[in-house]
Amino acid sequence: MRPRTLDEVVGQKHLLRAGSPLRVLAGTDAGPAGPNSIILWGPPGTGKTTIAHVIARGHGTKFVELSAITAGVKDVRRVMDEALTDRDLHGRSTVLFLDEIHRFTKAQQDALLPGVENGWVILVAATTENPSFSVISPLLSRSLMLTLQPLERSDIQELLDRAVVDRRGLNGEITLADDAKSHLLDMAGGDARKALTSLDAAAGVAFSHAQQDTEPAQSSEEAERAADSPEEAAAPEEPESSDVGTVTITLEHAEEALNRAAVRYDKQGDQHYDVISAFIKSIRGSDVDAAMHYLARMLEAGEDPRFIARRLIISASEDIGMADPTALQTAVAAAQAVQLIGMPEGRIILAQAVTHLATSPKSNASYMALNEAVADVRAGKAGPVPLHLRDGHYKGAAALGHGDGYLYAHDQPNGVASQQHPPDSLVGKDYYHPTPYGHEKPLSQRVAILRNMVRGE
Repeated sequence: MRPRTLDEVVGQKHLLRAGSPLRVLAGTDAGPAGPNSIILWGPPGTGKTTIAHVIARGHGTKFVELSAITAGVKDVRRVMDEALTDRDLHGRSTVLFLDEIHRFTKAQQDALLPGVENGWVILVAATTENPSFSVISPLLSRSLMLTLQPLERSDIQELLDRAVVDRRGLNGEITLADDAKSHLLDMAGGDARKALTSLDAAAGVAFSHAQQDTEPAQSSEEAERAADSPEEAAAPEEPESSDVGTVTITLEHAEEALNRAAVRYDKQGDQHYDVISAFIKSIRGSDVDAAMHYLARMLEAGEDPRFIARRLIISASEDIGMADPTALQTAVAAAQAVQLIGMPEGRIILAQAVTHLATSPKSNASYMALNEAVADVRAGKAGPVPLHLRDGHYKGAAALGHGDGYLYAHDQPNGVASQQHPPDSLVGKDYYHPTPYGHEKPLSQRVAILRNMVRGE
């Protein structure tokens, strides 16, 4: 099912516009002479090898493929020598596809330079790592770097639908149930190769089950007769037809083929909200095992890890608060780390954050304090700011009494000023009620002392 032309390539629309370098190289569109070489950078299964093969077919060129995992300098030089001979004796260009170029050492990449510089080969190099850090500068300057984007779910679906009916694929001999297709799409993770491999495996399971269902069961009398007459057993009657008809790949077939159960999870529906709700409530309830289950469930279903990280940040303040002030630091650090490194490694960071939050002492005292203060403000209990706390840094403020009598806390004993801070209507009002858990246990004593000092009690 590998595309034979650029028109069959799904995704990468930004690289396949009319007149683009790829179309010129592939001979699809007319245009000025394209770059001698290109470097394709993108995740696995996004079409790097496919594009290289399409380019090779475009001009009737000779196509040579090397892998940086197994090839060495000797192999590169051999290809260069043969390419030079083909060009001079046969007038034929060579397209050298080099996969995993980032695995080449500097010396190995240097060996490519003469052929690229002199046009002996059209180098099409593929890498999953940033070429700016993994490819030498002389090679980068002689090549056009093209960035491939991860395939969208709709792109993978188009590939699966095409493979089901195309004569190069399953030729219409199977149908793909919607829930089975959804499972294959979930498991593909934007990787076209993985999606087609999974479809092939699921089709194999479906055909195997269909074949078993059509084979007539052997009766006990037939089994005994076969045991008594080996000659007869050796020459069974030919079945009238081995055609099992059109086979449907069900969700069960897909699960069996991939050895992965489908996760019932709708990212836009009830499951999305139900699972994240259970996840946060498990953390709040200090059940680290349940929290880890729901984390795994979301990740396996393809939930956005950044969404999970954001909810952890909220939980760290809403449910843990000052009982463990480091929980918020962990949650924020986890969100930043997931953003930096992505998946699948990001799941490790999320797991650590979940463990920290679920096992931390819990307090919603800060959250409840804010709610109570907001309720008073909405009820109209927002009196004038005391004069001594008002801004006195503008002309005429002193005449209004702004700042008059203000006590600078740093000049007071113990760095605490005994003066009125809230409006008159809220003097003596307590909003924050520390719990006896974790860091808030000693904090509750400190809060009581500070209130007595500030209020002069």
